Amino acid sequence: MTPIIQSPIKTKPMETIALKDHQSISGTSVVEAKQRLLSLDFFRGITVAAMLLVNNPGNWDSMYPILKHSEWNGCTPTDLIFSFFLFIIGVSIVYSMEDKKKDIKMHPALLFSIFRRSCLLIGIGIFLYLLSNFELAHMRIPGVLPRIALVFGISAAIYVKTTARMQLFIIFIILIGYYFVLNYVPVPGFGPANLEPSTTLGAWLDRAVFTENHLWQDGKNLDPEGLLSTIPAVATALIGILAGTYLKKSQLASTKELGKFIVCSLILFLIAIIWNTSFPINKSLWTSTYVLYTASFAIFFLIISYWMIDIKGRNKLISPIVAFGRNPITAYVIAGIVPTALYKIEIIDTGTKVSLWNYANLHFFMPYFSPKLASLIPALLILLLIFAPIWWLYTKKIIIKI
Repeated sequence: MTPIIQSPIKTKPMETIALKDHQSISGTSVVEAKQRLLSLDFFRGITVAAMLLVNNPGNWDSMYPILKHSEWNGCTPTDLIFSFFLFIIGVSIVYSMEDKKKDIKMHPALLFSIFRRSCLLIGIGIFLYLLSNFELAHMRIPGVLPRIALVFGISAAIYVKTTARMQLFIIFIILIGYYFVLNYVPVPGFGPANLEPSTTLGAWLDRAVFTENHLWQDGKNLDPEGLLSTIPAVATALIGILAGTYLKKSQLASTKELGKFIVCSLILFLIAIIWNTSFPINKSLWTSTYVLYTASFAIFFLIISYWMIDIKGRNKLISPIVAFGRNPITAYVIAGIVPTALYKIEIIDTGTKVSLWNYANLHFFMPYFSPKLASLIPALLILLLIFAPIWWLYTKKIIIKI
């Protein structure tokens, strides 16, 4: 997944690499030559594992509230996941591209590499979709991997060609501009601007560009990974870039530096809460308030992880999480294949063909557990199935990269 799966280790694209050391340097600064940022692997790993867990319930109608997305406005813990993912992309961009950015002669090759990786991500997304539903007439064009590809490509190019001050200005323009676009630009065919699911400007644009047949079918004519909302998603990654830039520079050399990050996190949180009164926090629209709100938590989590793991060396028992962070693209691909296989395999149950997935839920989980727990257990089992090859790669010190 490009920087999301890469570390500050320089390697050629499309290769499998072996690490020399899984551990951080206790009591010293971790950002030494070719040393992985263990806290970033940890943060990335938690994000990936959480994403896989919430995406594979046994029953979508019976889930614990903490594992659900908000119905519309608001932000649950599950709503933080994708934003964290894009924030981590931003941080990773800094650690993987800073040296090449300094050499202007390398910019053309670097930009081509960024473009190539974005295209590969889109290709993987299309492959995973067609694997589960080979129906081109209704193929969903927007999606998680296409958004990651676009956000990575745009934000990485911005990072290469601009300064931190310019990046901050771009974030400001995106967030303010998006606010005015959604709240004041009339929606063709619907009249005044509004923030209702099927009549926002973003929903109209997606239908105009892709047609309804190629959007998320459960989205009430709104695709949560649509075109317009990808713009503020870029701002999320750019905030990650700024956080990564300052973290790499300061290395949290003192508690004062730690305090600066915490204050920044608090400021973003307060701005989001105040602005929320006129521009609701909304993941599906990726509102400007959602960007700031989720970024505040992402910064806080990253800094605390860095302080505890890379500075203080408290890294015991985190290896299973780090394993997901080392090979997230592989985990994501496996997560697209395993559930699909369980749905595609059919068996006879009382004279009727049912998928292996539904059979297991009906006979092994639902009769013996409460509805919510019966829905959670299959998700945990899927996570364990994915974890097995990911752990093997981790123990062999292998990272599969694109």
